[in-house]
Amino acid sequence: MKRIIILLVLVSASFANAQAFKGKGDVKGQVGLNLQSGGTGITVTSDFGLGENMSFGLVGVYMLNANRIDDFKPRFEDRADLRVRFNANIGNVLKLSDKVDVYPGLSLGLRNFGGHVGARYFFTNGFGVFAEGSFPLASYDSDVNGFEHYNNQFVFHIGASFNL
Repeated sequence: MKRIIILLVLVSASFANAQAFKGKGDVKGQVGLNLQSGGTGITVTSDFGLGENMSFGLVGVYMLNANRIDDFKPRFEDRADLRVRFNANIGNVLKLSDKVDVYPGLSLGLRNFGGHVGARYFFTNGFGVFAEGSFPLASYDSDVNGFEHYNNQFVFHIGASFNL
């Protein structure tokens, strides 16, 4: 019985210490599913804390299940996108729990200049979940058509978040 009580205390303590964003020096990694018009794929992100409410990061997206267009199969470069991003981590500004972080931001990618809004919730100090929506603000090509549309549209990302 003592062991069970000690285990419960340790588990509850680990939940109490969960922090979604710690500030300067914090490093987050996220892996998830991206959902968009024309297919689904994987998203991998990393964020590095610069200050109390700022972070920068990298995002890689690859569509695994991309629809064909006029019987043409999309190439690797049609399916992939890579971005650098800047986040304003405002969970503490909004006076949310330490377990929650909300982060609007801007990104610069291979296909466009865009924005994103996301949220993370940490169950423990090392593991949580995230949901994020990303969208283009300015496309590099004024005539987006065909496979170019895959990386120039609203995309919803959902998955697991980790402290690294």
